[in-house]
Amino acid sequence: MAERHDVTVIAEDGTELAGWWYPAAGAGRRPAVLLSHGLSAIKAMGLAGYAERFQAAGLSCLVYDHRGYAGSGGTPRHESDPWKQVHDMRDAISWLRLHPEVDPERIGIWGTSFSGGHVLTVAALDRRVKAVVSQVPFVRGEDTFDAWVPAERRAGFEQRMMADRDDRAGGAAPLTTKAAVAGSETAEWAEATDLDGSYANELTIRTFELLREYEPYTFVPRIAPTPLLMVIATNDTQTPTAWQRAAYATAGEPKRLVELECRHYDPYTTYLEQSAGAARDWFVEHLRP
Repeated sequence: MAERHDVTVIAEDGTELAGWWYPAAGAGRRPAVLLSHGLSAIKAMGLAGYAERFQAAGLSCLVYDHRGYAGSGGTPRHESDPWKQVHDMRDAISWLRLHPEVDPERIGIWGTSFSGGHVLTVAALDRRVKAVVSQVPFVRGEDTFDAWVPAERRAGFEQRMMADRDDRAGGAAPLTTKAAVAGSETAEWAEATDLDGSYANELTIRTFELLREYEPYTFVPRIAPTPLLMVIATNDTQTPTAWQRAAYATAGEPKRLVELECRHYDPYTTYLEQSAGAARDWFVEHLRP
């Protein structure tokens, strides 16, 4: 069984992020990979499968939950603020660089879906990152909002967001909605991966306002010369495949694109060997365990 320890990463504002530490075998300082999940997901929903495969290849791993989710601190709960999460990711990189078992010059980052967008952003901004893997990434905020909220419902949803903003300013609790609607592809995936029942299936309404403001694709041309691997699903309707391909096309070398004949959530389950294997090989090539 893989060696794993519970750890806590302290973000710059004092928020505690609950993590798992997977130390790689071997003497001396080892390369390390940072992993985080998507919009409403938590680390218990399939990230161990990636970390264990990376660990077996000689890569130490830090997996953590975003602020406001699962065992991590932070309020409001179940709110995905992309820029706070980007800042937390950079704080987690600092945690790795200060770890006595980690080579600070061999750190990679792996993200998927919403955090797939974060790793694109962070890799462009932070040269401490030496390799990046972005899986089925969220790349376009405004377009994604429009795709998720049909035109006939958009005005009403925007009114709810503005009313929530006013109510929160007056001290009311944040308005929330289900992240995984019954019968959806997201709900199918959550049922398959939430093995201990710890997934809250909740997002604040403000999350949708915040993601609408977030455009990771604009950072992709700035990632080079950091090596970039994108793993995308050819039948992705959550973060449409065409947008991911377009973002990849703007990246400089070195880069590689892996396309899996599957849906958005299948890389975590039925395509785990392919998705994790491609990421592992990229990190091994560029971090040299």
